Amino acid sequence: MSQEERQRWNDKHQQSSAPREPSAFLRSLADRLPRKGRALDLAGGPGQDACWLAQRGLDVTLVDISDVALAQAETLARDAGVSLTRLRLDLESDAPPPGPFDLVVCLNYLWRPLLAAVPGLLTPGGLFVFAQPTRRNLQRHPHPSARFLLEEGELPTLLPELQSLSFTEDWTDAGRHEARLVARKLQQAP
Repeated sequence: MSQEERQRWNDKHQQSSAPREPSAFLRSLADRLPRKGRALDLAGGPGQDACWLAQRGLDVTLVDISDVALAQAETLARDAGVSLTRLRLDLESDAPPPGPFDLVVCLNYLWRPLLAAVPGLLTPGGLFVFAQPTRRNLQRHPHPSARFLLEEGELPTLLPELQSLSFTEDWTDAGRHEARLVARKLQQAP
């Protein structure tokens, strides 16, 4: 990603007045998610999901390209009384932080080569939570553009090394057509 792209994301986060609530999808999984161990929030923006995970007892690393988002995450974490490890990385050119992680979360970010790296980031039995709009989303919304949308049925094919625990593609309550996946890295054979 270019410096121009980083600046675009900085501007977007600087101008955002959206509430900093954790993802409804992530919260709906509360009973299935670990409460201890390490978690990685990929392209986690201003940190609302990372803070929620930290409040649940996880040691969370938040990765994003935006300096502004990472500063917002620091403030949000401080206000919530939790700590986050924050890393400014361009996930299209930089390697993600080394695992293993008990939980990897990637919501509203699609870089297909990154998905290939996810199994290597997880502990055996570790969970991967992912949500991203599909091409059908363009029926109602002009953004994100087709470049950042999944084809219907594509998501499970991108993660053949993980065991799918749940996979849906449907219109959400927020009016977006999303593919949502919860998957597990299989335990290694003895």
